[in-house]
Amino acid sequence: MSVFLTVLSGGIVLYLLLYYTLFKGSRCRSSAMLKGKTVIVTGSNTGIGKSTAMDLAKRGARVILACRNKQKAEAAVYDIRRESGNSEVLYMQLDLASLKSVRSFAETFLKTEPRLDLLINNAGLMGTGQTEDGFGLVFGVNHLGHFLLTCLLLERLKQSGQSRVVNVSALLHRLGTIDFATLSAHKDLVTGQSSWHGFMAYCHSKLCNVLFTRELANRLEGTNVTCYSLHPGVISTEFSRNLSLWQRLLFVPFSRLFFLDPEAGAQTTLHCALQEGIEPFSGRYFSACALQGVSAKARDDGLAKKLWEVSERLCGLS
Repeated sequence: MSVFLTVLSGGIVLYLLLYYTLFKGSRCRSSAMLKGKTVIVTGSNTGIGKSTAMDLAKRGARVILACRNKQKAEAAVYDIRRESGNSEVLYMQLDLASLKSVRSFAETFLKTEPRLDLLINNAGLMGTGQTEDGFGLVFGVNHLGHFLLTCLLLERLKQSGQSRVVNVSALLHRLGTIDFATLSAHKDLVTGQSSWHGFMAYCHSKLCNVLFTRELANRLEGTNVTCYSLHPGVISTEFSRNLSLWQRLLFVPFSRLFFLDPEAGAQTTLHCALQEGIEPFSGRYFSACALQGVSAKARDDGLAKKLWEVSERLCGLS
């Protein structure tokens, strides 16, 4: 274990040395304005989600902050409205750790909002615990909740002209695997609740994001909806809030010193949401505002199809 952690730490340092400047200089170049367009950004009360929502609001979009914490979300709405000058920034309650909440959000949205042009599945966490439905917390929030949300909103996306789904994944998808036997037995992709299990659960969930995007693109072929997954870079955000105290004491100072700020971290998300001409790359993975390769597992269409079918069953869609 200690050897692996040492290698992993060395890999992160090498990553920072080689790619920090690249990510820092990568910017979304789109000048698209979004007046009359409606956007949902999950987990948008802080971090790259809030920065993404801010940029889209400045472009004139109607922006729905889909968040769990009402107090933080309403504070974010106030901040974004004030800085962007856009009053069409709204909060709608969404707890991705509850499939009932996901369904309630979708039902409310479909009743009150006539269109949806961009769905940005940004929310994510690392840690341990379980969802309301008994799934592993990381698997449930990072993958399953977003999977159900997307499926419930797909028809509205199709009805709204050229629209997109953007799934925020991570480079750590390369360490992920999907063991369906473990998922069946434990309602999770890991078998324990240690910090190590929490880390691996995150890697597995990020692989799920890439595979979900790949299969979604296959199912959307011939429609006006495209989808993309991405690595935002290594970001200094409140992402570590689910880590233990000692882990935060180690992680937070390092992250603030070396990692990207939320605005820089939002650039690839914005690129996937706004850049013209990337439609032929639906289902593909981006990083540093450019098309990138993925792990062998993330290119497995059979695995992607099975994950979709299992996810449908877990969400009660089949």
